[in-house]
Amino acid sequence: MPKHIGLDLGTSNTRMFVKGKGIILRSPTVVTVDKDDDRVVALGREAKMMIGKTPSNMEAYRPIRNGVVADFEVTTLMLREYFVRTESLSLFNRPVVLVSTPENCTEVERLAVENAIFAAGAKAVGTVKSSLAAAIGAGLRVNDHRGCMIVDIGAGMTQVAVISSGRIIKSRAVKIGGDRLDNAIINNLLTKRNLFIGEMSAEMIKVKIGAAVSGIDRGACDVSGRNEKLKCAQSVRISTEDVYGAIHTALESICRTISSVLESSPPEIAGDISNFGIMLVGGGANIVGIAELITKKTGLRVTVAKNPMDCECVGIGRLIERPSILQDGILYKNR
Repeated sequence: MPKHIGLDLGTSNTRMFVKGKGIILRSPTVVTVDKDDDRVVALGREAKMMIGKTPSNMEAYRPIRNGVVADFEVTTLMLREYFVRTESLSLFNRPVVLVSTPENCTEVERLAVENAIFAAGAKAVGTVKSSLAAAIGAGLRVNDHRGCMIVDIGAGMTQVAVISSGRIIKSRAVKIGGDRLDNAIINNLLTKRNLFIGEMSAEMIKVKIGAAVSGIDRGACDVSGRNEKLKCAQSVRISTEDVYGAIHTALESICRTISSVLESSPPEIAGDISNFGIMLVGGGANIVGIAELITKKTGLRVTVAKNPMDCECVGIGRLIERPSILQDGILYKNR
């Protein structure tokens, strides 16, 4: 019997669900490849630690960008390695895979995801919209006539969707997420302190002392990098307010996107959302103060889902176990 697998291919992290076992893999979407023989040298956390530190014959890739395939060959190598390591792929057994795709995913981008999974060894591939999967994983009653709104702040993008009767009524995706916040921190330090830091350092700062609203004090931390003016190594101390100053513009853009989707929703559904609020999922839901910021900008109650980073994968898993959750079901392509 083939294994039934659910894949959440995120820009930052990949999660894998196996029917009967639950989520068995949570790993950074990074792979280090030996360029001489296209061999996977490191995967996941080990590969992430190698970003910016690889020798000349190796390169650390982030093959998924904004939820779609940015590098087909590397994505295939990564997925095949995951399938083998989780014992989902063998000579006589090929997995059946259900994968989520973003709201603004084009037909070409969706086919690239499917083809990469087939090339990695899958027997059949089905797709589901990521907002629907996340809503199911967060416990929303997607088949009700009552409208609901879900906001998924990922690493590569933020997706806002209004759902009713098992379908997405209105949606919008913007390429603003955790990576944009990290870049904002990098650019802010370079502009104001002449200090150039890497992606890993920026992410550490965001997680450790970042806040979405002014006035929250999460302390301060030291960060090291290269002084671009003096051309030497340097360490500086930054505060929560410094981080807020760097990221608040991007966060306000997310709030404007939420407001625009609300304004374009049918009035009856907008009324439902006004009564029941917004569900917040994704890695960005863990930013301290983000729910308060969205409430301040929209006037609506915001609920952060339990385990917000797992919601999409949990929803994919529930669809594998009970495809009837969606009225239209799931269609699989075979190869």
